[in-house]
Amino acid sequence: MSATFASFGLIDALLGAVDTLGYKTPTPVQVQAIPVILAGRDLMAAAQTGTGKTAGFALPLLQRLTMEGPQVASNCVRVLVLVPTRELAEQVYQSFCEYGAHVPLRMAVAYGGVSINPQMMKLRKGLDVLVATPGRLLDLYRQNAVKFTQLQTLVLDEADRMLDLGFSRELNAVFEALPKRRQTLLFSATFSDAIRTMAATLLVDPVSVEVSPRNAAAKTVKQWLVPVDKKRKPELFLHLLKKKRWGQVLVFVKTRKGVEQLVDTLAAKGVSADSIHGDKPQPARLRALERFKAAEVQVLVATDVAARGLDIDDLPQVVNFDLPIVAEDYVHRIGRTGRAGATGEAVSLVCADEVQLLSAIETLIRQTLVRIDVPEFEPDHRVPMTDGRGQVLKKPKKPKKPKFGPGRPAK
Repeated sequence: MSATFASFGLIDALLGAVDTLGYKTPTPVQVQAIPVILAGRDLMAAAQTGTGKTAGFALPLLQRLTMEGPQVASNCVRVLVLVPTRELAEQVYQSFCEYGAHVPLRMAVAYGGVSINPQMMKLRKGLDVLVATPGRLLDLYRQNAVKFTQLQTLVLDEADRMLDLGFSRELNAVFEALPKRRQTLLFSATFSDAIRTMAATLLVDPVSVEVSPRNAAAKTVKQWLVPVDKKRKPELFLHLLKKKRWGQVLVFVKTRKGVEQLVDTLAAKGVSADSIHGDKPQPARLRALERFKAAEVQVLVATDVAARGLDIDDLPQVVNFDLPIVAEDYVHRIGRTGRAGATGEAVSLVCADEVQLLSAIETLIRQTLVRIDVPEFEPDHRVPMTDGRGQVLKKPKKPKKPKFGPGRPAK
């Protein structure tokens, strides 16, 4: 018999919230994670974005907090969820609010880029759940605005991304401040060596859950690439946008400057576009995302910092304007589409000097991306071919001709 949310023993208040949200059957990560978390065990889970992992940890934690009753002291937190970016913090917090709409728990979110004072005020009465980024959490801790004496559970969401973004020092400072006796839940899209090392020091006899093949791209996403010269990428993108009649498109660009340049280019051609990157203040980033979700803009251009915090339903199209420096980010980028069984498409515009990045991606996902040449955009600088193992195939050198007639050595 297949699992249901009721079969986990969830209380009516949570089942009602799940039903309101239209969740019918638990996803594989929820089936495996929820009983483990309810039992108080440590958990190490490999789960990509779009697998339902947030509900996988939020529902059982809300259940346990509710069953224990409100008993949090001033400035204390009972459940701490650490995430890498502001966008993801906001997204996870909103999910907790939706799942916990009918339970009497106090929840809040804390991240940098906005005033710390309202966050400190919310902590004064104590919180059942705090979702936070590492840097802002440490700011609050150093100002004695948050205490961990009552902490029961630490959740590390997208732990690999936190390490990628250079949060190792902040994370270590947080771990030092936390009580040793606690439940720890680690969620990561990939189990790199660094993640396994971190897990070994943090988790006690953890249950390991892996719900998708290691570093696999979603099978529902059609992936292909177009070889093109770097300088012609904007022109090619506009050509594809028009010819393929793309609706909403999420575009990833390597740098913040490149993001704004593309937005300006699109605007000049009458295409509605907005941007998300680290230089934009948080309210502007959230506004850009809301405008995109509401279909007020056709194209949202983002850097990888924003890649994992974007939760967009029914997104059909992702374009890699630039290939990511870190191959794993390719999987996260294209994971924005083809979610929850829907189909999607991921197109990469690849120039000659990105061939090593392409090779790394193909090695990671264990497949060679289909190449489609677009007439009139064939590059002058050819993109070297790669083989099925993601290796760059160098063109064979032509044999040198003898200097003194065919085959004759010099005298």
